[in-house]
Amino acid sequence: TKRPQNIEECAFYTIGQLAHLIRTKQVTSLELTTMYLERLKRHGPTLECVVTLTEELALEQAQRADKEIRAGKYRGPLHGIPYGAKDLLSVPGYKTTWGAMTHKDQVLDETATVVQKLENAGAVLVAKLTLGALAWGDVWYGGKTRNPWNTERTPGGSSGGAAAAVAAGLCTVSMGTDGGGSIRIPASFSGVYGIKPTQGRVPRYGGYGRPAANHFSQSGPITRTVADSALLLQVVAGPDTRDVNSLRTPAPDFSATLGAGVKGMKLAWSGDYGFAAVDPEVVAITKKAALLFGEMGATVEDSKLKLEDPFDAFWDIFATAAFTSYGHLLAEHRDDFSDYGLRSILHGESRTGADMSRSIYE
Repeated sequence: TKRPQNIEECAFYTIGQLAHLIRTKQVTSLELTTMYLERLKRHGPTLECVVTLTEELALEQAQRADKEIRAGKYRGPLHGIPYGAKDLLSVPGYKTTWGAMTHKDQVLDETATVVQKLENAGAVLVAKLTLGALAWGDVWYGGKTRNPWNTERTPGGSSGGAAAAVAAGLCTVSMGTDGGGSIRIPASFSGVYGIKPTQGRVPRYGGYGRPAANHFSQSGPITRTVADSALLLQVVAGPDTRDVNSLRTPAPDFSATLGAGVKGMKLAWSGDYGFAAVDPEVVAITKKAALLFGEMGATVEDSKLKLEDPFDAFWDIFATAAFTSYGHLLAEHRDDFSDYGLRSILHGESRTGADMSRSIYE
């Protein structure tokens, strides 16, 4: 990879390409960081995907990276690489709003473990990115996050800002969180890659303001290539003494497994659950992918869940945890959340929501 005439062409380069340019001193981290900050300022308002620009921190981290690299202290492929973080992840000195009007001025002193791990790897944080209020949906206190492919459509939630920013080339990669699809949904809606890691694989300290998420959520990467997801996951995975649920075993070499194939793996899929239950096109695409895995050597089985309501399994578990954790917040601030993704359960507009509202508020 060679330095392009226009540095802005680097906006859609992979980690590997940018790392090569930085390591060979064709491009500086400060140049890349400045370019991404300008793109965030130019396109962020249109996509409504940025809560806070971390400009001062980003420029400081970029200058430090360049100084270290000039001195021969290269930390690895993320050294000097600009990234974005979902605004559920805490960063001292900057707001961590959880996308909610009730917390729009909140500043936390703790550094989320994944943010610290990325800083240790030399990565540069350029922005805190949008999420639906309290990590539900795509509507936050400042607007509704837009899909860069079509701004009349949603990038999905709740890590919508993290997915939109990566798809639009506003940062190289980003970190989201996923409890009930919050990485996987926006990744698929935005045409990028996302992973919800195995529970406990990525430490959760400093990343989960809403306690309900602790039961389900994991931080994970959102990237434009699978290889970049592997690189990012490698850095943020691993044990953490501050998270009793983090796995104590070291993370495997994710990049090494990329070419290993799927032979011998077991794969279950369902054509009657989630989005597949409401969209025949999704069923067809999912089935085609499942059959392809079978052709490649995996054992594939249609689990045929046959749920009465495709979302019941999710709601029965997740909504119960959500209400027990912050039902009081919803009750005290109804007006602040009435137009957000929580509306259906808050006002009993879904059967499960009505049941939950009655049982918990009573």
